[in-house]
Amino acid sequence: MICVHGGLDRGGSFARLARRSESFNIVAYDRRGYQGSRALSPLTLPDHIDDLLSIAEREVALGPIIFFGHSFGGVVAMGAAIASPSSAQLVIAYESPLPWVLQRESSRPPLTTDAAYEAETFFRRMVSNGAWERLSEHEQESRRLDGPALLSDLSALRTGESVFDLADLKIPTLYLHGDGIIADYYRELGARLRVVNPLIQVRELAHANHGAHLSSPDLLSTVIFEAWSSL
Repeated sequence: MICVHGGLDRGGSFARLARRSESFNIVAYDRRGYQGSRALSPLTLPDHIDDLLSIAEREVALGPIIFFGHSFGGVVAMGAAIASPSSAQLVIAYESPLPWVLQRESSRPPLTTDAAYEAETFFRRMVSNGAWERLSEHEQESRRLDGPALLSDLSALRTGESVFDLADLKIPTLYLHGDGIIADYYRELGARLRVVNPLIQVRELAHANHGAHLSSPDLLSTVIFEAWSSL
């Protein structure tokens, strides 16, 4: 299972999920622009897709492959499966943004060009102000340095245009979401996904938030195993 992280995250965040997924060989990596891959560029979605396909090509000798993508990582995973249908046997995306399928109402201001500011703002919004304040100065600066990659991720999905056609997805795909405060949005998105492509199944996870790989790894690992076993 190749794990693809979302915005302002890193491959190490899948450690809890990996420890609970003994049935799989786990590959997790820092996407270009983030942490250990911060020096790599360009930062476009097609480049992230190419990177994932390169990793899959390297790992295919070990057996069948699952792409698991969290948030923006799910966009990368689905894009890779569309670009190369033989690269994986199952795609699982958790709360991945698909605004061209269903736009989510937002009062957020337009993105600025200040990558460090956007990184801090994103972290405070997605995690909490308190969590940001508890980070050391070094950790805060590390997140700010990931700002250019985050800006690229966010900008890729704010054009209003479709980044790929989900009807072209030819392998089984599971779209997961939690039951939190925007669950109604995900339920409507899920209904639309099933119409767009019958290969996309949707499942809601009880008591799971956006960071389910961190907060609900037992539940998430069970669901992934069940999805794989049902193929």
